[in-house]
Amino acid sequence: MTDMNPYLANAQDSLLVIIDVQQKLTLAMPTGVRERVIARINVLLTAANTLSIPVVVTEQYPKGLGKTEATLNEQFSDSVEIIEKTSFSAMNTVDFADYVEQQGRKQIVLVGMETHVCILQTALDMRAAGLDVIVVEDGVSSRSKANQYNALQRLRSAGVIVSNVESVFFEWLGDASRPEFKTLAQLIL
Repeated sequence: MTDMNPYLANAQDSLLVIIDVQQKLTLAMPTGVRERVIARINVLLTAANTLSIPVVVTEQYPKGLGKTEATLNEQFSDSVEIIEKTSFSAMNTVDFADYVEQQGRKQIVLVGMETHVCILQTALDMRAAGLDVIVVEDGVSSRSKANQYNALQRLRSAGVIVSNVESVFFEWLGDASRPEFKTLAQLIL
C-alpha cells in the first residue's frame, strides 16, 4: 500500500469543519447563495456522517449571530462538537484547537461563512500549524463576490487546496464498489 495522496481528500484522515453558518449571518448572504451553500454543506455533512468522518462546528458569537442554521443542525449526530468563538480564526479558540488536535486527523475540509474572514484566517492558521487544508469553494460564501474571489486566490497562494463538494465527496468514497456508494450517490446524481 502506498502513502495517502495529500492532494486528495481521504475519509480516514479528514475532519469536516463547518464555520459559522448561523441564522443572522446567512441572511446577509446574496439571494440564492445562502440556499446553495447550505445545500452543498448538507451533502458533505451527510457523507461525513455515513463515512464516520468527525465533524466540528463553530458559532461566531451566537448571542449576536444566532445558532447554526436549522437545516444543518437537524443533520448533526450526537458526536458533532459545536464550539462558540469570538476569534475570527477558529484556531485562536482553545477549545477548537484542542478538539482538532485530539482528533489526530491531518486533513481539514473547511466549509462555511465568510470566506474572506473566518474561513481565510482559520485556513491560514491551520496551514501554519502543518495541517493539510481543503476549502470547498461551493461550500463557502461571502457577502461580496469580490471578497470571496480574493480570499480563494490568497488561499491557493498559501498552499490551501480549493476544491468542490463533488470532488471531496468522490475522493472520500474512493471507489464505486463501496457499500455506501449507492446511497450517497443519490445526493449528487
